[in-house]
Amino acid sequence: MIQARPRDRARTRHSIIEAVGRLLARQGFKGVGVNAVAREAGVDKVLIYRYFGGIPQLLHAYAEEGGFWPTPGELLGSGTQEESNLVLARRALIGLLRWLREHPLTLEIMRWELLERNELTRALARRREEFAARLMCTFHPEPDIDLAALGAVLAAGSTYLLLRARTSDAYNGLHLDSEQDWRRLEAALDALISGALT
Repeated sequence: MIQARPRDRARTRHSIIEAVGRLLARQGFKGVGVNAVAREAGVDKVLIYRYFGGIPQLLHAYAEEGGFWPTPGELLGSGTQEESNLVLARRALIGLLRWLREHPLTLEIMRWELLERNELTRALARRREEFAARLMCTFHPEPDIDLAALGAVLAAGSTYLLLRARTSDAYNGLHLDSEQDWRRLEAALDALISGALT
């Protein structure tokens, strides 16, 4: 039996994981099955079982490796120990807004998540919660401010506007297809963060 070379195996595995993301974006969670993923990735479905064991494990691999969500380092960079919570919050929340704008596939999957609850939605939610927990560890304790709740409200508002931009041109007079208005939204987010943390 011919064994796949490690580089070919890694490339094929990555191709399968990427196929899951494309299917999710187009068809939602119900569109992800072994046959559909194999067709989308251009591979034999046997490879899905060989590399992942089945759809549940493949879905977990997508949640972990599929580029679905940023890492704290992608938003904050390094050297965060010396920085104030104000600086960290600005970088985290505005960075997340910008990251999501550059990742329409993640937004499309998040839209589907609002409509369906299943094993993958739970895996993706866990991935985001792990991200949030790691991110919160970079902040310094603030006895008078609930940083987790503040971050949740501001991130949720930003996420809603990003999801809204996929189906509507405007919200509250702001043009969601305008780079200038997205800069206005970033400035408003910055003002809210500054007001809460100074």
